[in-house]
Amino acid sequence: MSYVEPLMRQHFLEYASYVIVDRAIPDLRDGCKPVQRRILHTLHRMDDGRFHKVANVIGSTMQLHPHGDASIGDALVVLANKEYFIERQGNFGNILTGHAAAAPRYIECRLTELARDTLFNPKLTEMQASYDDRNKEPVSLPAKLPVILMLGTEGIAVGMSTRIMPHNFTELLEAQVAILRKEKFSLLPDFRQGGVMDAAEYDDGRGKVRVRAKLEVAPDSKSIIVRDVPFGTTTEGLITSIETAAQKNKIKIGSIEDRTAENVEVVLTLPRGVYADEVVPQLWAYTNCEMSISSNITVINGDRPAEMAVSEMLEILTERLRDQIRQELELELDELGDKRHFMTLERIFIEEKVYKRLEKADTADSVRRQVWTGMKKFADDFVREMTEDDVDRLLKIQIRRISVFDIEKHRKDLDDILASIAAAEKKLKQLTRTTISYLTGLIKKYGKTYPRRTKVESFDVVTKKEVARQTLKVSYDPKSGFFGTTVKGEKFEMTVSEYDDLLIVRADGSYQISRPPEKLLVEPRPLHIQVLDEDGCILTVVYRDKKRVPWAKKVHIKAFIRDKEYELIKDRKGKIDKLKVGEDDRLVHIQYAPAPRQRVHESWFDLTELEFCGTAARGTKIGDKPASHVKLFARDD
Repeated sequence: MSYVEPLMRQHFLEYASYVIVDRAIPDLRDGCKPVQRRILHTLHRMDDGRFHKVANVIGSTMQLHPHGDASIGDALVVLANKEYFIERQGNFGNILTGHAAAAPRYIECRLTELARDTLFNPKLTEMQASYDDRNKEPVSLPAKLPVILMLGTEGIAVGMSTRIMPHNFTELLEAQVAILRKEKFSLLPDFRQGGVMDAAEYDDGRGKVRVRAKLEVAPDSKSIIVRDVPFGTTTEGLITSIETAAQKNKIKIGSIEDRTAENVEVVLTLPRGVYADEVVPQLWAYTNCEMSISSNITVINGDRPAEMAVSEMLEILTERLRDQIRQELELELDELGDKRHFMTLERIFIEEKVYKRLEKADTADSVRRQVWTGMKKFADDFVREMTEDDVDRLLKIQIRRISVFDIEKHRKDLDDILASIAAAEKKLKQLTRTTISYLTGLIKKYGKTYPRRTKVESFDVVTKKEVARQTLKVSYDPKSGFFGTTVKGEKFEMTVSEYDDLLIVRADGSYQISRPPEKLLVEPRPLHIQVLDEDGCILTVVYRDKKRVPWAKKVHIKAFIRDKEYELIKDRKGKIDKLKVGEDDRLVHIQYAPAPRQRVHESWFDLTELEFCGTAARGTKIGDKPASHVKLFARDD
């Protein structure tokens, strides 16, 4: 056992780390899970401008991905349906209806122009060995977009999960510009399904949003048309939820007709006597027409999982973009410098006729020595020191190129290179401005392609209790002592909903609060039963304790635990003389029981003098002796 336990612990940790880092949680740098990164890399490697069979893309990606074709195909369809980086041809399913994509052999895809412009740069991509060490794959793509916030993602790993909502392309880039300018910004999710969103509790990605379908009410209020579905459901799921609510008698729907094609159109026809103003709130409360979506951001940052806020992620990605543009400019300067250097060597080699010295050489070594000797006298004109590689390139210049060498054109090309070097150096010195210019260029080029689809509004929470239909009939049967929906009695008859709380006060002063029961034995008999309002219930009680001494109390029943029995009067052997709902302004007449040498036979008490007390308190003592009768009188009696 001592050997197995550490072995299992080690294997579990390795498995958990693998699932978290290599499968379920996206990388902050390029926003991709490993399978998505491998798909995009494969498409880039295959890219020739034409569409490729998805089956071929899956087969090529399997060289890098060890988990089979099904996971690759599913991930490719999901990524393509987000519309940013993969252009589709054929049936890729429908995110609005939930219909699945066609088989991979029937559909085609290729990279979008946005993907080609922003995701790849082989010269700046760190590569690593694939799972079988036969191929190379990128550690992360050199993405110049906040991909993780554009796409959104969900993943479940060992001991953690992530749910990142998608955001609008243009708004993300505008927020990055604000970060570079050190201005304030805010970001809210944007869903491809459209709909209406209340993001009051989004809290920078640490909270939740509520999303509603767009409902269009007909002029006669006899039909409702669903125009958008909320994120997280489909037309099929939404229709199923409406049918389920109708079967449970939560809402009344005459018929449902799904006319969805390119756009959502689900028509709900209402039966006679039912109108839209009653049904719409019930749709919010009981169906998928309104959904609450929680955001739980966990990403891989620096080879380990981290919980982050949206603004924190975007600031890191903006700094990373700035650094990538710096690297690209430095690489461009290196390449321009190399080109300038060799063009200078080439001009000297041809214009100063150094190539003619090669006629004197009869061996390979002597040829190289002649080049070194001939070029050495012009070393002051070199951009940098000449190397053996430069000698090899000079020796590969063809005679035809030497014979048609145009010195004027050469000088013009060299001037163009010098101008490019100056422009790159200027951009590098003004790196922040260069980054802002890059982002605004992307917004101008692609912004109109990705407009905001989800409308941001504030809307009230509709609870099921508020819109519940009053369909349950309850009553009390004095003969059997039962109360409920299945009881046919003559007392306390009322129509309630399943979400109503009923206050039941018994004759012994005990009370409880319950949802409408099917059949509940109420002993002793009930004095009062009513539906409890949201603000609770005020009761004024006049009672006598077991010694028949009179008391009065005024309580506000508000907080409670359902079905728990409480005491309205402390003494179970006492007797409730009067019980009134609400505050009482009457006068209490107390007739005391006869006793030897008794001088005071009666007294009065004004109930308006009562102050509120807790339900567990005795209340106010309104008489100092046992009473034989307690009566209440109005003030004008």
